[in-house]
Amino acid sequence: MPRILSAKSLVCSSRLEDRLRSIGRRRIAGCDEAGRGALVGPLVAAAVILNPEADIPGLNDSKKISPVHRTRLADRIRATAVAFSIVFIEAEEVDHLNVYQASRQAMLRALEALSPLPDSDLPDFVLTDAMPLPPAAGPHYALIHGDARSHTIAAASILAKVARDEHMQHLDRRYPGYQMAKNKGYGTREHREG
Repeated sequence: MPRILSAKSLVCSSRLEDRLRSIGRRRIAGCDEAGRGALVGPLVAAAVILNPEADIPGLNDSKKISPVHRTRLADRIRATAVAFSIVFIEAEEVDHLNVYQASRQAMLRALEALSPLPDSDLPDFVLTDAMPLPPAAGPHYALIHGDARSHTIAAASILAKVARDEHMQHLDRRYPGYQMAKNKGYGTREHREG
């Protein structure tokens, strides 16, 4: 009988990336998104290729990290990554595509926007948080609970969450009364009452 792992029992590490490097993969990109279940605001995806020489202690699923620590980690990721990108898909496009397809599209756009990589240095392997990509995206693996198991996916999770949270704080100032700085657009009681 297979062992069922809860998200809390998972340990975020770079083991998968180390295994991929041992078979010749050098530019390993992680992808994740934030805002998938929100009632308001964009869907935000990030892609990142970490520098294996730059240690970033504390990488984990962005939802398990305090906002202050998440922001510090995002700064460190941006400063040391080989490349990263963050893309926004607005609510109208999410509604048009459906949230699953919008999540996939956001990840693909984030991979295409990786910077400062020239086209010849695109990722040679992609790890996503449970989102299978089309074959044209190249070699990839959709890892269940990836943001809690893979440093690369966790880094993308952090970049996406920090960018979306900052955007929701801006929306909160623009449209007060919905507590968006606090609830980030998710359907909390305060948000619904507002």
